Amino acid sequence: MAENSVAPSGETAWVITGPTSGIGYRTALELAAHGTVILVGRNADKLSVVEKTITENGGHATSIVADMSDIVSVRRAASEILGLGLRIGGVLNNAGAMPATSTLTPHGWDSTFATNHLGPLAFTDALVSSLPDRANVVFICSSTEDPTDKAATRSGFRGSRYISAEASSRGEYEPGGSTQAGADAYATSKQGNLATVLSMARQVPRLRFRAVEPGFNPGSSLSRDLPLGLRIMTKALMPFAAFIPGLNTPRRAARTIVRVLTDQSPATGVYYDGTGRTMSGSERVRDLRFSDRYLAESRALLATIPQTGPTWPQDEPI
Repeated sequence: MAENSVAPSGETAWVITGPTSGIGYRTALELAAHGTVILVGRNADKLSVVEKTITENGGHATSIVADMSDIVSVRRAASEILGLGLRIGGVLNNAGAMPATSTLTPHGWDSTFATNHLGPLAFTDALVSSLPDRANVVFICSSTEDPTDKAATRSGFRGSRYISAEASSRGEYEPGGSTQAGADAYATSKQGNLATVLSMARQVPRLRFRAVEPGFNPGSSLSRDLPLGLRIMTKALMPFAAFIPGLNTPRRAARTIVRVLTDQSPATGVYYDGTGRTMSGSERVRDLRFSDRYLAESRALLATIPQTGPTWPQDEPI
């Protein structure tokens, strides 16, 4: 941790997961203008680089090591954050992955579903009761959850294929999904985050829950997990991302995310695109009974994990 990373008395702190590359990295740097940045990621060395960059530019940051696919690690990180005694203005659940090959977490769950949805939900639930009134909680979501989204379907997605949280944890999805490896797991997990925002906005009215669809970012670190053909395509599109509808750049997406995270309006249960305009999720996730069920089933699954248990090595790269 950098020597001058301690927050000045009274300064607002902003929590961000997955801050070491892509959109997360750009967002962390932008957030430094608004207060202390609490960086949460699983690679201590990469966190130190981001922390150093912020402090060398006159900001304040501190790092917490955690793997979002490991619920015990996530809960421990939340406890460490609360132990800092800082006033938290907002929490950004940004960390995500879309590996082409399914792997299992220490709890035996599909790593994509755990990293993108279960981990962020456990992290949020562990922090919510201690957040001050009107704090913002933002989840990075994706239009890939919507089977009618044309840009997503052109990219090979077929929307969320949700059966239940337990089925998703086993890597099982509704038939008729994408032929692209990892696509169903990614779209389904991201639908879970949008369902969380919509449900928790009603369950916890003293806080503001918001979702952001940052757009397809060819320059983001998520592209590294795509199949070879899509990686080649995204690399070719990078120079033109700012000019093609539906595409975005990490820098531009970061600015939108920071505006949403720091916005003091009473807006809650709102979904924003990469430019800050409001948008709608799929018809299915807009059904309040479905989003409530998705959240309840996810919490029931999380409740099976005790407060202590196996964790990944904390120096594993991401």
